[in-house]
Amino acid sequence: MALKIRLSRAGAKKRPFYRIVITDSRNPRDGRFIERVGTYDPMLPKNAQRVTLKADRIRHWLQVGARPTERVARFLGQAEIIPMPEQRNNPNKAKPKAKAQARIEEERERAEAAKAAPPPTEEAPTEEASPEESTVEEDTAEEATAEDETAKEETSTESGEDASAEEAEKD
Repeated sequence: MALKIRLSRAGAKKRPFYRIVITDSRNPRDGRFIERVGTYDPMLPKNAQRVTLKADRIRHWLQVGARPTERVARFLGQAEIIPMPEQRNNPNKAKPKAKAQARIEEERERAEAAKAAPPPTEEAPTEEASPEESTVEEDTAEEATAEDETAKEETSTESGEDASAEEAEKD
């Protein structure tokens, strides 16, 4: 029989409370257990006593062959019942996923291409506008005056007096 020292959840919804129990590894998390050897209350502040352990019973079960889970092993290490386990280091878990890695690679390639390309030469700004810019400005000015004239003609034809005066001139 493979014995485990692990957490068994108790407490209300969103108010966790754990018992540290000795159980057969095949039993469900909150199922049957052999002995209760401590508690863990994560709702307490960190400076309070969150973990309580029965050290002598835990040592007995460790000698019998019980293996603690990672979380319980940290609790036991802090209580100096067993040597402190190494911190878990899973660098692959912290890596971005495939799409994010592809985006990073594209950005890196763009940055390298920008470094490789010669920097654009900056010419001293001239005070006068280039001939192309001046013609564009003149064209827009001519269009604005032409629009003003057509608007004046339309308003004059709409008024009755102007229309009769224009007819008299035509005759």
